[in-house]
Amino acid sequence: MQVAASASAALTTRALLLDMDGTLVDSDAVVERCWRRWAVRHGLDPEEALKVVHGRQGYATMAALLPDRPMEQNLADNRAMLAEETADLDGVVPVAGAPAFMAALAALPHALVTSADEALALARLGAAGLPVPGVRVTAECVSAGKPDPEGFLKGAAELGFAPEDCVVFEDSEAGIAAGRAAGMRVVGVGPRAAAFAPDVHVPDLTRIRVEAAADGTVRLHVTA
Repeated sequence: MQVAASASAALTTRALLLDMDGTLVDSDAVVERCWRRWAVRHGLDPEEALKVVHGRQGYATMAALLPDRPMEQNLADNRAMLAEETADLDGVVPVAGAPAFMAALAALPHALVTSADEALALARLGAAGLPVPGVRVTAECVSAGKPDPEGFLKGAAELGFAPEDCVVFEDSEAGIAAGRAAGMRVVGVGPRAAAFAPDVHVPDLTRIRVEAAADGTVRLHVTA
């Protein structure tokens, strides 16, 4: 059953797996700028394109929007898109509460699991003034992007924990589906997440308080 932020709740976990865009970093402005331009270049409705871009690797979005186009072309186009997004950091800011949330995780098991590549992840975290997690699963690390669970399963394995001992923080439909498919509980962050029935939903990270327990577990307190 989904728990909203209006009802106080707590989750006990051992490790946290964190999406980046829309979860830690608000990059919607640049994502929408780049994808609107791409959609117009390809004769697509930008508003319709924006409905499927969040949480996926770019080539998968392109394949969904242009299903008859060869994948080699999508992969090449995706490389150009990643370079464009990495160079455009205007308006990239932390999600509300992200700096304090990340500071609270500094000594706790956590990993970044993002559809961005390493260069884009470092650029956006840097622009938002957020620390870079030591364990990162980026686009280069997986053979299948979200909603496939591979990234989250790799993140859990690198941290040394079973999937059921991890909690995922996500904002998108694809990311929430990936977390579920990995057998993990999901905290949905932001307005997009509410529609996809995560285990817990919060409007932003100001609603999460992190508490390390003496037994090595981590308590996540969700407050109204």
